[in-house]
Amino acid sequence: MRCDYFVARCFHIVYFKRKKKMKFKASAVKKRDVTLPRTSALSLALALACASMGAQAAVDTSTWVSTKTQAFLPQVQVKNNVGAVVTADTLATEMVQGEQVHVVLSLNLRKEAQLDQAIIDVRTPGNPSFGQFLTPAQFAAQYAPTQAQVNLVVAHLQQAGFTGIEVTPNRLLISANGTAATVQQAFNTSLKHFTYQGRKVYANTAAAQVPASLGGIVNAVLGLQNVALNHTHSKLGGKVGGVALNNTLATASASVSTPVGTAVYHNTTDFPLIYNAASMPAASTTTVAIISNGDLAPTITDLAAFTTGLGLPAVNTTVVQTGPAGSDYSDTSGQVEWNLDSQTITGASGGTKELRFYAAPTLDYTDITTAYNRAVTDNVAKVINVSLGSCEADTVSSGTQAADDAVFKQAVIQGQTFSISTGDAGPYNCSVSTISGTPGVPDGKHYDVSEPASSPYVVAVGGTTLYTTGKTTFGSEAAWNEGLSPIGVYDGNGDSDPTLRLWATGGGYSKSEAAPIWQRLVNGNAKRALPDIAFDAASASGAIVYYDGARYVVGGTSLASPIFVGFWARIESVHSNRLGFPAPYFYVNFPWNPALVNDVTTGYSGADATDFGFKAKKGWDAATGYGSLNVAKVSAYISHNPWFWR
Repeated sequence: MRCDYFVARCFHIVYFKRKKKMKFKASAVKKRDVTLPRTSALSLALALACASMGAQAAVDTSTWVSTKTQAFLPQVQVKNNVGAVVTADTLATEMVQGEQVHVVLSLNLRKEAQLDQAIIDVRTPGNPSFGQFLTPAQFAAQYAPTQAQVNLVVAHLQQAGFTGIEVTPNRLLISANGTAATVQQAFNTSLKHFTYQGRKVYANTAAAQVPASLGGIVNAVLGLQNVALNHTHSKLGGKVGGVALNNTLATASASVSTPVGTAVYHNTTDFPLIYNAASMPAASTTTVAIISNGDLAPTITDLAAFTTGLGLPAVNTTVVQTGPAGSDYSDTSGQVEWNLDSQTITGASGGTKELRFYAAPTLDYTDITTAYNRAVTDNVAKVINVSLGSCEADTVSSGTQAADDAVFKQAVIQGQTFSISTGDAGPYNCSVSTISGTPGVPDGKHYDVSEPASSPYVVAVGGTTLYTTGKTTFGSEAAWNEGLSPIGVYDGNGDSDPTLRLWATGGGYSKSEAAPIWQRLVNGNAKRALPDIAFDAASASGAIVYYDGARYVVGGTSLASPIFVGFWARIESVHSNRLGFPAPYFYVNFPWNPALVNDVTTGYSGADATDFGFKAKKGWDAATGYGSLNVAKVSAYISHNPWFWR
């Protein structure tokens, strides 16, 4: 059957079936020069499906090339109706062709090899480019895709039927609204539905492809799956003074040698005293950002209660919504996380110039990558906290890791620092419960890491158990590990999961990211190793956080990262916000200046002594990095070595 005849017959069937059932309204939808009567979503879906079939037959995709977005569907494992584990493509069904899909295309950096060298030069003392950070406009002019390249991609999207196309100021991301049919037309892959851990999800059946003429331009296509999501990295304890509060170390920590001090929970204002930052000025000239999602109003209300309760100055906050027009920001499921981030940063920093929340609509990869990019193109925040992560393998398959790295490279060349928590699942970030999808379920010695902490262009912050004498005198630290416990209730419907999962610091070795030169030359690693540093993360020594009118103890590496962010903001303020990305200097300085850090030499990140993950040891290790900073000493070292830190 000829394609044009087939398409015409489809529209004919849809139109006349609709006409027999009801009268058309007087109003009409006008598109170009054709006026069509309003029709139902089902009719539109059928029409789009038919149009897609006809259009696909007319397009020769034999010379198309693959992007970094791989076929996601065949990589997902699910249980069938008899409980057997199978790949999702054996159960999935075709997505309705008219079903809406929002995509974000990541474009390749231009002259990326030169940019990579520039990142080294801007961090190399003695180089003429040392400390000469670029503005967003300079970055766009030198390394972003050209407007002509963007125009080619936009034309391709328009031809496929995408609408609402938007290009970010740095021209790295292009977002668009379409359907399953337009995805097939533009990227030569279908989308299929299936149920995954109680959610109805979809994923692409094949690698996303584009015409050969766009092969050097399009990096990845995000939004072709919603199976894998970002997770927050916090662990909510009980109310302060409440019977539910557990202020004891878990069984796994019994393997730690006798600590100096006791693990007790803290006000976030205690951390500057513990880590030797209290003598420094507050971060009053430095703007800090938090990558977040949903409705931030409850978090800002709790932040006001926090500052009032501790007699601190009010915090100057700004919320920047980063999703496409019409996005729903009603989600409050991450409130504990955003409360922990904002209150810890405020306590550790002594107060910042501004605290900016970059709010994505959801924790989908597309939305969070877009939020990273907005923080970079704004270039207002010097330090950016990310208490989120996901299985690295999933981010590689979806193309997210490639997209994120491009954004983080721009941050480094602009003098911005992303601080990322390494996760709370020990070395099991990709080993999840088949019931709830929660990570941290031990799977032998199949170790993996969390992205974006695995990016070479961020500071990856792991977790420790903090021991103090009294409340505020540093005693010692061990690798954070609270052992195995049931997952429990995992969603808003009260569904419970009895699967045992590990609560411990993330860390290890990336399977996809090469080690940056500053790490490779010092540690000899071929692959990116993490964490770089670590701070308090244990429930037993966690932070007191204001949440919905009460005070709770919260732990996790989502505590560790904002502790560092608050401290680094102080150091930036002392040095006129001229320092930039510090990770290279950690590896150059800390091995030869051990007094700058609190080395962690005890504990491990795995499930038990036979499957220990990674052990803490003298110097750098894959459980705690170089340990925590002695903040005032680090700041003084910078001041006394201006040739090394500008």
